[in-house]
Amino acid sequence: MIVLRLLHTRYRVNDLETSVAFYKSVLGLEEVRRHSSPRGSQLVFLKAPQSEETIELCQYSAAGPVLVQADLTHVAFEVTSLAELGEHLARLGLQYSDGPTYKTSGSGGFAFIDAPEGYEIELIERSTTATTAGATY
Repeated sequence: MIVLRLLHTRYRVNDLETSVAFYKSVLGLEEVRRHSSPRGSQLVFLKAPQSEETIELCQYSAAGPVLVQADLTHVAFEVTSLAELGEHLARLGLQYSDGPTYKTSGSGGFAFIDAPEGYEIELIERSTTATTAGATY
């Protein structure tokens, strides 16, 4: 096998510190490292508590402003409860951009929130039924 596993996904941003603060305070991600690349990009790597994969946020001003198109890309995270996350968002003055939408089978649901640059983040709640039945989204 040539490819072994996914290591990270990069999102280029206009304002690195605003984006880092969002991923840490809104989603609870942990900053694992930060450095500058040889070409001058500022890089911050973040991860979810139960994941090995990271998200790399990159600020590279020399490339011009980031303009995220609607429905271009998204990253998905599993959450324990969409309702609890919705309450957390409300305390921060935020709300879901779409959803939550729950499966009629009771196998969980999903919702979206937009990151500061406009990247979509999908949040997936899986119930015990969904996990044991092998349900995917």
